[in-house]
Amino acid sequence: MSRNGLIRALARTAAALGLTVAAFAATAAPAGAAPQPMGQCTTSSGVVLAVDFSHWGGPVYRSCGTTPTTGYELLNQGGWATTGTGHDGPAFICRIGYSGHQGGKQFPTPQQDDCVLTPPASAYWSYWHADPGQNTWQYSQLGAMLYKPKPGSVDLWIFGATNVEGTEGKPMVTPDQLRAKNTKPTGGPAPQDTRTAKPLPPNVNTGPKPENPPPAAPATTPPPPSPTAPESPSPSASPSESVAPTPSASAPAAAAPAPGPQVVEAAPAADAKHDAGSYLPAVATGALVLLIGGAAVYAAKRRRRTE
Repeated sequence: MSRNGLIRALARTAAALGLTVAAFAATAAPAGAAPQPMGQCTTSSGVVLAVDFSHWGGPVYRSCGTTPTTGYELLNQGGWATTGTGHDGPAFICRIGYSGHQGGKQFPTPQQDDCVLTPPASAYWSYWHADPGQNTWQYSQLGAMLYKPKPGSVDLWIFGATNVEGTEGKPMVTPDQLRAKNTKPTGGPAPQDTRTAKPLPPNVNTGPKPENPPPAAPATTPPPPSPTAPESPSPSASPSESVAPTPSASAPAAAAPAPGPQVVEAAPAADAKHDAGSYLPAVATGALVLLIGGAAVYAAKRRRRTE
């Protein structure tokens, strides 16, 4: 190859590398999946995103996003934000935060994990899916940037000790507790910035909030008991004078309901600040390659002048 051909080839290589680095930086930033109120997700449209913060004493938050989208986009819109690792880049979810929970603090905190190396299997965010109509979780075989949830499905992130096969450390909440039950969208348009998350009413997964209960009737002072009132109730005694029966010592006590995770609706909020530092090493590497290519072109030109 002639010197002119070599110079042109090097110039084309440098330009291509520049476009590659720019494209990588652009795609590494979170894409804009459209956040929606929970009522907009249905049994056949949208996807429910749920994140379990119970490892730090928090609830299970759930929100609604449009499809098609990716798991990564869901975690970086509507107030959600993530941080990747320095070793693996933004695709490996190391921290998750929601702007409506503790001011957008991401967990685990930097004191708990510096997110430089890949987290161990005993303490990381594991990714689960439940397709429409399924009430069992499937451990994700794809990363958040590659997986595309199906309309009407549920995505769940939990933190803790989950083995790489997903056979241990499974979620404590079921897909049926999180998925949308309405067949048509309900509610109004998405609010722009609601920083407070409201707990869901019992046994209600989506749709408008129930009305407030009516105020209780004012208490009235009962009349003083008559001195001739019988000690035990008679068939003609009024209901207010009835004596509650004493439970038998041999009767089994009613079992208390098992405590379950609290599910809280994460309304769409202003997008939280995204940590872009995790892909800067790759950009720096590309810039270094550009500098080397430019130096090679400059050296070739100088040799041509001297000859």
